[in-house]
Parts: sequence; structure tokens; C-alpha cells
Amino acid sequence: MIMTDDMRGEGTERSADLAPVIPLFGATDDRAAARRAVTQEPSTVESAPDWHATWIDDERPGIDSEAAVDAEKRLLKRLRTRSLSIREARAVLAESELDPETSDALIERAERNGYLDDARLAEQLAHAATERKAQGRQMIAQTLSSRGIPREIVDAALGTLPDDEAERALEFARKKASGLGDLERDVALRRLSGQLARRGYGAVALSAARQALDEVSSPRSRVRFD
Repeated sequence: MIMTDDMRGEGTERSADLAPVIPLFGATDDRAAARRAVTQEPSTVESAPDWHATWIDDERPGIDSEAAVDAEKRLLKRLRTRSLSIREARAVLAESELDPETSDALIERAERNGYLDDARLAEQLAHAATERKAQGRQMIAQTLSSRGIPREIVDAALGTLPDDEAERALEFARKKASGLGDLERDVALRRLSGQLARRGYGAVALSAARQALDEVSSPRSRVRFD
């Protein structure tokens, strides 16, 4: 989840797919404009152009055009409902058929304001995938890559996860193994290991499935410390 400072101050936990709370257009910018106006000479203030609600210290050509303003509003509206990667944000702006320079400027502005941050998004999605969806590293990597997050950022996010892949795979397998007791051993093993593989557990899938089925067939083989 991409969070603003205001959200962090509230101390409320949110899910990773929630978007940040974005201030109303112009609220921050008008205050910044007022501060600049106070420090300027009267002649400079009189000759300055009217303040535009979406300007934030950026006067590159085209960024104040009607098309750019509308595109930015559309992007911020989308960010209120779902966090986006930079590639996904570019796709939203592409709907407005902006020139590349203007699109780049809007993306950079969103990054400066904290609305877009691939590294933070990747880390939050990775932890949510392990804690809430019981997914393995392979599945997490595929999901992040499919959202356009660069490989080096994906690897860094995976590096923040605890080294408990085998334990989590076994925990998932135990939950599923009890429902496979009526199947032949080989059939149950293929089915359970397939489920684990589809969740991204890779090399540990087969061993976790085998151990879980062994525990179901011989409950005494499972040692628990309560």
C-alpha cells in the first residue's frame, strides 16, 4: 500500500491493495503559492500567471495543458481505489494520448508526492502474499513482475521476507492433506504437490506434500509442542 504521512500518523493498519488518501486538488498547492507570493516583490507577483491547482514547482511545456490536467486527475482518481506501479500509472496516462514528455513529467510528480513508489508497493504486496494468501516466492515474483515492477525491485522485496518457505509450504499442505484421505497415496501426492506448486512453492512442494500425507496416514509421526 502506498501510504501518505497522514495515514501513517493515524496508526491504522490497512491492506496492501488499498490506495493512499490523496488531498483534494489544490489544497497543498494553494498554500505553497501563498508562501511564494509573500516572498516575491510586488512587481513579480503582479506579472506572475494565475496559479493552477495542479502545479507543483513544475513548469515544463505541456504539463499545464487541459489534457495533462485531466489525465492527472484521472490518475489520482484511480490511485484512490488501488495502488499502482509506475508502469500501470503510465498505462492510465496513455489513455489520454499525452506526448511522452508530458507523461514523464506527471509520473515524476506523482513519485515526488509519494503516490507512486515501486519499491514500497513491491514490499507491501510481497508481505501480504505470504501472510494472507499463503503464497510462495515463485508466485509472488510472478505477480510483481506482471504488474510491471522491475526485476531488481522484485528481488529486493523478496529479500525482506523471512526464510520460512518450507515451513509455510508444510503448513498449507497440512490443511489440504486431511481432505485427500480417500485417495490412493500416489494420486493424493500428485494432487497436493500440484496445489503447492501452483501457489509458488517450487522445490519444497513435493517434500511438504509427502510429509503432510505421512502425518495424515500416521498421526503419531507428527510431533507437536504445545
